[in-house]
Amino acid sequence: MQRNDVQTTAISELSTELLVRRADAGDQQAWDALVARFNSLLWSVARAHRLSSFDAADVVQTTWLRLLEHLGRIQDPARLPGWLATTARHESLRTLKRGGREIVGALDNVAGELADPTTEQLDDKLLTDERDVVLWRCFNQLPDRCQLLLRTLMVTQPPHYGDVSQALGMPVGSIGPTRSRCLNQLRKMATRAGLAADL
Repeated sequence: MQRNDVQTTAISELSTELLVRRADAGDQQAWDALVARFNSLLWSVARAHRLSSFDAADVVQTTWLRLLEHLGRIQDPARLPGWLATTARHESLRTLKRGGREIVGALDNVAGELADPTTEQLDDKLLTDERDVVLWRCFNQLPDRCQLLLRTLMVTQPPHYGDVSQALGMPVGSIGPTRSRCLNQLRKMATRAGLAADL
């Protein structure tokens, strides 16, 4: 392995906090490592808003520009993924509004905006794994009733509400509202834990 390869590997393994500090001091390799680490996150947020490839690229580029403008003011670099995702979401919504288009549908999956299986690369696996650990930790803090309901409904082939009602002893009419409350609770906990505020 050549010296440059060793140096690049070492930089890519630095914590987000160190990369932010070094990038703010003018270290181009640290900036490149930040882009490599979080670029797919920004693309997945832009794609989740069903933007064209051109508009999505514009959102990603604008989000990186916003980070560059605020780099010296980032108080908690560990929360950078959430900041980036939120900024990309705002830029996506601004692009949609400017284009006079509507968002086709709301994402129901709590982690949906953070994962894009068609573009996931090896480098993204670490980010995804870290996010999943935090998300499951939050999930395990939910009341047992919420955990049971969400586990029952969040499967590839969700059961009919009548079956859920019978299995969990809940009135059919309360399943949807209870599910919404549980998801909102999970979103709030995930946001407090540093995941994107728009989950």
